[in-house]
Parts: sequence; structure tokens; C-alpha cells
Amino acid sequence: MLDAFTEFFRQLAADYPRWNFIFFYQEVQAGKIWLGIKYTIFLSIACLMFSVIIGVVGAWLQGSKLRLLRAVVQGYIQLFRNTPPFVQLLFFYFALGQLTPTYSPDGWLEVPIISNVGWAIISLSFFAGAFNVEIFRSGIEAVPESTIEAADSLGMSRLQIYRYVVLPLAFRVSLPALNNNLVNLIKTTTQAFAIAVPELLYQAVTIWNDYPSAQYPAMLLLFVVYVGLVGIMVFGMNRWERKLRIPGYGN
Repeated sequence: MLDAFTEFFRQLAADYPRWNFIFFYQEVQAGKIWLGIKYTIFLSIACLMFSVIIGVVGAWLQGSKLRLLRAVVQGYIQLFRNTPPFVQLLFFYFALGQLTPTYSPDGWLEVPIISNVGWAIISLSFFAGAFNVEIFRSGIEAVPESTIEAADSLGMSRLQIYRYVVLPLAFRVSLPALNNNLVNLIKTTTQAFAIAVPELLYQAVTIWNDYPSAQYPAMLLLFVVYVGLVGIMVFGMNRWERKLRIPGYGN
């Protein structure tokens, strides 16, 4: 079955040179695609997790009694929301990357402590996190004041109220907007190509640079893979939203 599959695409490339699906019948190119998909999924998951954590913590800090702390959070939001994520990525990697220490694993080669993958995760997480802070803030503001007052009357601290009362309710209200932002984040991971992170776009470009006849097939594969990843993300978030829904709350 596998031999017939590879032979079909090998023959297709011979008959129609502009549609050379070389990654379906050449092992080395197939390996590049699988590596690219793994890095894309890893980047997406890591950035999703860290951006949500930033959003949750930032939204809590926005309610701090310290004016300086609130100003720092607001400055972070304005900085990362109002500058292009591509520029942020280049700044983190080329500017801040020059200031980070290095180590030598073999005594000769100097390797930075934070790799290009690490900087991509940091940059994209901060970018999406700025939007998540505002998303969770709007969710917090939707929580009835009477609910917070009831929790306060029970002797709960501000952190306990946020963790056990406000955040669970605010999270449910925030899920639709959070879904949109996280989907956008998955698509934004393609920008890691600019700093040589070997994700799917990077691998696809290396293939069609070596084999120009594989350009259209590689672009088609990129489209299909990202439609699949975003589709899985949206499906999972929608199911999660329905599962967490509280009847009558938020209407």
C-alpha cells in the first residue's frame, strides 16, 4: 500500500513536473516536513500555555492597589499590542539575544543560553499575552460585584477570591474571545521562520528552494496543515466552552 502511494506521486511528478509532491516519495524531504510539523505543534502549544498564564496573572495585577504595578501592566499591554509581532520577534532575537550569556558545550563552540526556538516562544507568548490580559480583564468585569462581596464576607483574601471565585467565572465569559486570539497565535507562529526556527514554513521553503517544482505542492501542504491545526483548536475550544457553560450565567 505504501509503495503504491509513493509510486503514484513519483509518477505524478514525472507526468506533471509543476506538481512534484517530493515529500511523499523521498524520505529525506518527508523527514523535513514531519520535523516542521513537530516544531509547529510544539511552538503552538508552548505559546498558548505561556500566553494564557501571562493573561491570567496580568489581569489579576491590573486590580492591584499599587499604582506603579498597574502602570507597568498597562505599559506592557500598550507596547505589545501596538507594535507588529514580527518586529517584536526580531527585537527579542537580534537585540536582546546579543545580551544573553553563552556557554560552550564542547569547549570551542559558543552557544547562547536561549536558542532561536526559545526566543520565538518568549516573543510570541508576550505578544498574545497582552491581548489575553485584556480578554481576562473584560471577563473579570463581567463577574457580578455581589458575588465578589459575598466571597469577601466569608473572609477570603484577594488572591483566594480571584483564584476560586472570579477567575472560574471570568474564564467562562472570556472563552469566545480567547478562542479567537489563540487561533490567531497559531497562525502567527509562522513568523518564527524569520529567525530560522525549523517549523513547517521554514522546512517548506528549504524544500522548494532545492526543488522549485515542489513549490506549489509545498504551499498546498502548508495550507492544509494549518487548516487542520486551526480546525482542531476551534473544535476543542468550542467543546470546552460548552462543557464549562453554567446554565443562566452570562446571558
